[in-house]
Amino acid sequence: MTAPGAAADSLVGLGTLLRHVLDQMDDDIAGVLADLGTPGYRPRFSAIVRALVALGPVPIATLARAIAVTHSAASQTVAQMAARGFVELQPGEDARQRVVHLTDKARALLPKIEAEWAATASAAAELDAELPFPLAELVPAIAAALARRPFRQRILESAWAKEHPDFLAALAAGRNVG
Repeated sequence: MTAPGAAADSLVGLGTLLRHVLDQMDDDIAGVLADLGTPGYRPRFSAIVRALVALGPVPIATLARAIAVTHSAASQTVAQMAARGFVELQPGEDARQRVVHLTDKARALLPKIEAEWAATASAAAELDAELPFPLAELVPAIAAALARRPFRQRILESAWAKEHPDFLAALAAGRNVG
């Protein structure tokens, strides 16, 4: 893998490196969950389970806001969880609304899910102590910076893009085609 701060012409881009790190962490967490005896349970389910424990049954839109993901991402994860028996969907106040409820199967796993969450938080804090920039501070700072100014805008306004008007023209044309 490319070291942080590597040249811009590296074969490994920042996004690839970030995905690789997240995949490594996710795979290791999945292994811990499997060793704890949580068949079919994925690490990405924990945020939803924890939100449902804290909030009680809620519509998918509320759940998405609570865990800071898009409605589509929450809906896809909830669908995977429902297919595995961890949540069930019930009609809400109107026909379009679906309310997410934890199942008894998920509730039975709560001690294991909470143990993994606590161990992961502890391991993350220890990892942070090794890093020059703690992830617990860096990742929220990145998210806030991107909320202020999306990455697409940063690409369009980058020094490189300004030196390559053909690149900007191609992007503008691409936006007008679709």
